[in-house]
Amino acid sequence: MYIKKILWAVAIIGLLIFGGIAYYIYGAMFQPNTKFQNETAYVFIPTNANYIQVRQQLEPLLDNIDSFDAVAEQKKYISNIKAGRFAISKGMNNNEIINSIRSKNLPVKVAFNNQHSLEDLAGRISIQIEADSVSLLKAMTDEDFLKKNGFTNAIALGMYLPNSYEFFWNTSAEGFRDKMLKEYNRFWNETRLKKAKQLNLSPNEVMALASIVHEESKQADEQPRVAGVYLNRLRIGMPLQADPTLKYAAYQLPEYKNTVIRRVLNIHKEIDSPYNTYKHLGLPPGLIAMPDLSAINAVLNPEKHNYLYFAADAKRLGYHKFAKTLAQHNNNAREYQRYLSSQGINR
Repeated sequence: MYIKKILWAVAIIGLLIFGGIAYYIYGAMFQPNTKFQNETAYVFIPTNANYIQVRQQLEPLLDNIDSFDAVAEQKKYISNIKAGRFAISKGMNNNEIINSIRSKNLPVKVAFNNQHSLEDLAGRISIQIEADSVSLLKAMTDEDFLKKNGFTNAIALGMYLPNSYEFFWNTSAEGFRDKMLKEYNRFWNETRLKKAKQLNLSPNEVMALASIVHEESKQADEQPRVAGVYLNRLRIGMPLQADPTLKYAAYQLPEYKNTVIRRVLNIHKEIDSPYNTYKHLGLPPGLIAMPDLSAINAVLNPEKHNYLYFAADAKRLGYHKFAKTLAQHNNNAREYQRYLSSQGINR
């Protein structure tokens, strides 16, 4: 009889211990364990991160980091860290949190517009994905990659079409570059290639001209007319005489670093550079900036006209006056020069 009581007591104690353990496990796994007030919090786990780094990000977000540690150990998450951007919803339990940060890498929207150089682009992208600007620039200027895909350093910027794209946050520099090449090749479909051929231009030449058009006019409704002027000049063997190319050439010189040229002067026309389209016939060797899609489409779909000249319109800033003769153009140019002088803009 006495032995039976002992066995019953042991059994009851065992049940209590088991129940306590089960309750603890249940609480650790399935009780809500967030303390932030927003509906969603995001964690960014770097490539090759260890559990300590993950824990440091999670600790401010969780009520009980120790219970999370226990579940992470049980679910073998500690030795199976995944990089990426992950969401934690308010009220999630440890089990749900681990499931989320282990298998639900969320993409980010990566956007860029008219960057003036690959250096600028690398800096812009580096604040949106894990890859830093140094590794991005190295990938963008990799000689083997450029040669294999028909680019040079001068035209490499044209591979990056300004828009918004979806990437995983932990995308590598090479991964970013390679996806942008796919987007570029997708853009240059059969229709656009045919239009470029009809203009006697390669895709790279279209991009170079589009960069000039975009720097001349930010007005999408005017860009096809500006493109038409430059194409008319190319067709008759006339120099492009594009002021934005003079600015670009000047900015490559030490004396123009950290300056803004607001007025193109005769001295700029004497700069010795292949980008000086007053001195050299045809297109410059590369892009002077990243063109908008509107400027690219303007080159591919130019307005057909007989204009050979244009000058900024002092009465309609942002737009231009177009002329068929040099005499008309000189009148338009003098009008704008008088406006600049009246505004105290002398250089």
